[in-house]
Amino acid sequence: MAGPLLQAWGLGAALRSRAALRPLGLLAPPCREVAGPGPGSGEAALEENPFYGKYRHKIQELRRSSPDVFESRMEKRNEVKQQPVGYSSQGEFIRCMEEKAEGLGTKTSKGGFTKDKTLDSILNVEMVKEKSAEEIKEIWNQYFSAKDTVYAVIPAEKFDLIWKRAQKCPSFLYALPRKEGYEFFVGQWSGTELHFTSLINIQTQGETAPSQLVLYHYPELQKEKGIVLMTAEMDSKFLVVHEAQCLANQVQLFYATDRSETYELVETFNHRSSEFKYMSVIAELEQSGLGRGLRPGQASDKS
Repeated sequence: MAGPLLQAWGLGAALRSRAALRPLGLLAPPCREVAGPGPGSGEAALEENPFYGKYRHKIQELRRSSPDVFESRMEKRNEVKQQPVGYSSQGEFIRCMEEKAEGLGTKTSKGGFTKDKTLDSILNVEMVKEKSAEEIKEIWNQYFSAKDTVYAVIPAEKFDLIWKRAQKCPSFLYALPRKEGYEFFVGQWSGTELHFTSLINIQTQGETAPSQLVLYHYPELQKEKGIVLMTAEMDSKFLVVHEAQCLANQVQLFYATDRSETYELVETFNHRSSEFKYMSVIAELEQSGLGRGLRPGQASDKS
């Protein structure tokens, strides 16, 4: 069943099967610090990550094809691990994401994602213009309810707030609850598309890290009907619908909030990166209750 933020937006998801948990970018259980350098640093520490096996092939391929690049990224990863979980400078990391965003428009779509996915490819826009916003919402929800994806009909004023903030703050760090802690994903806006990539992917692949989830927003009916349609595509090898839904809900949590302290985290990540704290994101997520059912043993808490 959809959570409270999901229902408020009209977000829905066809919740089918769950896949194995994916690797953590920075393992951050509450009240624990990431270990500093020592015997557990470097490549050995990466292999000790409980989810390393899921990314083993890509990491080993990078190590074989570009050993110098691999060693350089391991050194940068160790620099991050020397800091406590609650604090980390994001300046270089954000620049990496900006370089990735600049290439989105020119790269061939990877992982089965549709390049330049238009609303016309999904919906007969001219035909639905004769219908009311409520009728369009019903059509959209009915169409996607049978598909393994995340979708939404967003009120125009809500999307307007998100869009204005996305122009000022195009990237943010999101936390996905796992059994062992949290897996971090970076969301980067490219036009009206929002691309998500796991932090461990960026640490090992840099600006070439592929998107694992893309949220497509369609504002074509925003002025006339007062709604913005949204759907998504995901790499099913790394995410299932439950998890993609949690990330999509967090966009509303952080970009559409009326709470200044919450949106301030987004501003800090983008404009005062040296002050950004990972644990503040986790605290907001836990306070909201989003993703609570993703952890084994907490499914009974879902509404």
